[in-house]
Amino acid sequence: MYAADNLSAYSVFAHRHTGEMLEQIGIDQNQIVFTPHLLPIPRGILSTIYVRFSAPQTAESISNIYRDFFAGSPMVRLYSKTLPQIQYSVRTNYADIGFQIAPDGRRAVIVSCLDNLLKARPRKPSKISTSCRAGLNQRASHESPAEGLA
Repeated sequence: MYAADNLSAYSVFAHRHTGEMLEQIGIDQNQIVFTPHLLPIPRGILSTIYVRFSAPQTAESISNIYRDFFAGSPMVRLYSKTLPQIQYSVRTNYADIGFQIAPDGRRAVIVSCLDNLLKARPRKPSKISTSCRAGLNQRASHESPAEGLA
């Protein structure tokens, strides 16, 4: 069987990006389980992150944290009504993030999507550079419709 005919987990507890995640999040290796999956699509990454809170949270409080943290990040789209899907971020520079909170407020599932082929290197670097120097909005040329955005 080939990758094109399958969905499989790989590098469980040993993925090469685990160290980067630990460093950026500031947690211990025993506090995270990262299980990447190989999906037979040509581009795009979807991450599903499971979190537990020490105290009950509301969807509004979590949304506010995300909005504050990403306020200066025009290429991050935060979903509030639905969860992101790969199809909405493919061929864009956007990182899409959404979540659902459990009824008890103590758990959440966060979903993020991005186009791994574009995020690995700048898309149209000369256009972006020119836009920045001219003070133009980089985001304007990357708008694409996505249902469920806030």
